[in-house]
Amino acid sequence: MHIFFSGIGGTGIGPLALVAQQAGHTVSGSDKQESGYISYLRKHSIERITIGQTYEDIAATHARTAIDWYVYSSAVAIEQPDAPEFQFCRDHGIRMSKRDELLNEILQQKDMKLIAIAGTHGKTTTTAMTIWVMKQLGLPIGYILPAKSSFAEMGAYEQGAEYFVYECDEFDRNFLHFSPQISLITGIDWDHPDIYPTREEYYQAFREFIGQSARTVMWQSDAARIGGNTSDTDTTLADDDIAIAQLRLAGEVNRRNAWQVAHALHDLLGEPLDRLIAILEHFPGVSRRFEQIMPGLYSDYAHTPPKIRGALQLGHEVAGENLVVVYEGLHNTRQHFIKEELPHLFDDVKQLYIVPSYLAREDNSLELLTPQKLKLLLSDETQALTEAENLDTRLRNTIQSHLNSGDTVLCLTAGGGGSLDEWLRTEFLSPI
Repeated sequence: MHIFFSGIGGTGIGPLALVAQQAGHTVSGSDKQESGYISYLRKHSIERITIGQTYEDIAATHARTAIDWYVYSSAVAIEQPDAPEFQFCRDHGIRMSKRDELLNEILQQKDMKLIAIAGTHGKTTTTAMTIWVMKQLGLPIGYILPAKSSFAEMGAYEQGAEYFVYECDEFDRNFLHFSPQISLITGIDWDHPDIYPTREEYYQAFREFIGQSARTVMWQSDAARIGGNTSDTDTTLADDDIAIAQLRLAGEVNRRNAWQVAHALHDLLGEPLDRLIAILEHFPGVSRRFEQIMPGLYSDYAHTPPKIRGALQLGHEVAGENLVVVYEGLHNTRQHFIKEELPHLFDDVKQLYIVPSYLAREDNSLELLTPQKLKLLLSDETQALTEAENLDTRLRNTIQSHLNSGDTVLCLTAGGGGSLDEWLRTEFLSPI
């Protein structure tokens, strides 16, 4: 079967394309721009990728090999509801769906059980930790990992795998398309107001997801926050469990994620907790989760207040009081949503630099919150330590000056083409 992936450079679609290819399907795709993820896919033998998403582009691909199934990301549907590719598929009777329908079909074809990781924050790291442990145990698995790592590809299917590890995102209600064997709920804080206008709607979606899961592992605080019934097969972890402190991973968030993974795999596989914890203490991390770009310079995908607080806690663990932050908001719409939490979010940093937010899936009726306007939302104390900047030579020199003086620079960045993360890699890793 020939499957065409639209938005193939995205962290949700690209890894699924790898899974489909390894499961025996012919794969091609398109994206609106080149990116590091596109290069990654080409290096992994997915070479039929067009940059540009016109009617003519997809027609040319279809002419070479007829497309059987067109898979698109939520972002494509939101940004381009009348996309030329959509029209081509309708004109030619090509099956169309979001990624979840295809993944469910692959799971059914290969008779795999789903290990789902869901929650407002911590999903990618927890997914990576689960994959890390299962690989260390020598178990064949299938998985999608929407981040680069030293120990796993971004997507894979291994013959004979019983389990498939997947980050079940609540955006666009994607996670409600699955019925997992076990679900890890990493944390629940209202997000995506464009999809869930009220906090209760967000909580209800998680209650539904938990109801669709055969087993669930979650924190007591989250269970209390959303209410609902738990079953005898569910595991609820105490938030102040002293065992969290026994893990020697850096960062409280990482220790919590690891503790949850250990309990979930203990419940599912029957492996001793102490063995699982010993494996997790050697977890090497993933890209854009407090990833070291060069000594003293880190990139992190934190973009909601709980994620940002977790990244800052880890940053202070590493740097003490010498923590400098560069902040790139992920979506202007989200900056409006979190305005009430911004004033004191960065109070404890040594210096803060704000660069333009990464724009995608925006509500264009909202005022654009420029770096200067975001700065004015901060407390007076933080404003005194804050500068509005752009991705330019001045910012590069400023970051280098901080590194030279022994500061740790943590960049909170969206990732993707044109982002602060991509700029950092170009400016600090590319040969001069």
